[in-house]
Amino acid sequence: MAATWLEKKATFPVIDVRELSTNFLPMILYKAQQVNLNNGICVVQTFEPKPLYSALADLGFEYETEKVSEQEYRAYFYRTELKTATYESGADMPFKPTAILNYKLIDDTLAGTVVDFWEFIWEKEGSAIDLKTKLLLSMSNAIGASRFRQATRELIKAYSLGVTVQELDELFSLFAWNQGIGHFSSEIGPSTVFGVYKLIKKREQEGLDRRKILDEIMATFGDRNPDVNVLYKRRIKCCEREER
Repeated sequence: MAATWLEKKATFPVIDVRELSTNFLPMILYKAQQVNLNNGICVVQTFEPKPLYSALADLGFEYETEKVSEQEYRAYFYRTELKTATYESGADMPFKPTAILNYKLIDDTLAGTVVDFWEFIWEKEGSAIDLKTKLLLSMSNAIGASRFRQATRELIKAYSLGVTVQELDELFSLFAWNQGIGHFSSEIGPSTVFGVYKLIKKREQEGLDRRKILDEIMATFGDRNPDVNVLYKRRIKCCEREER
């Protein structure tokens, strides 16, 4: 049986992101948090916007998606409950899958395929491996391949979900064991992922709470950091402006 709110979906404010190549997910989440109870929004994209489903569900939204054409999907979100985004719920977890936008630039069908694969890995119902463990495994694989950009993002997400300093201590000891002292010293030690680990350990020893530590981490190692961001930004000399 169709939800009764679908009868008024045509009145929802529309957010059309089909032409955007920058990270629009924070903007959508911000707008969603401003939506009152028993109201909604419509997001228009060239592929099914599956990463939004769980994020907005954690904010109290139901959804219904229509495929208008091969290049147009309309996702209607209706707020049935007022919830606040938190790192722990996953709705406010750092680093949404913005790399999908790179595939959209190549081909909309390819982007849709990548979204389906992302959903299978990270949104699988009844997953035997919890999300925090998956992130630590992904981080470990990335470090093994010297993909420190990915490893940094996975570590920060895992920390937002509650990974402890003690777990990180053991992980980095394993990296020294598996990668070798020379590689650890010259490659892992100077990397952004090790920088995040050092910051976490220092701030926790100083007694800061996790949320404040995460805020500092994101200020230093968030998407403004070119060694962490997955979307290209042209740097302009003698100026801090970035291409939008």
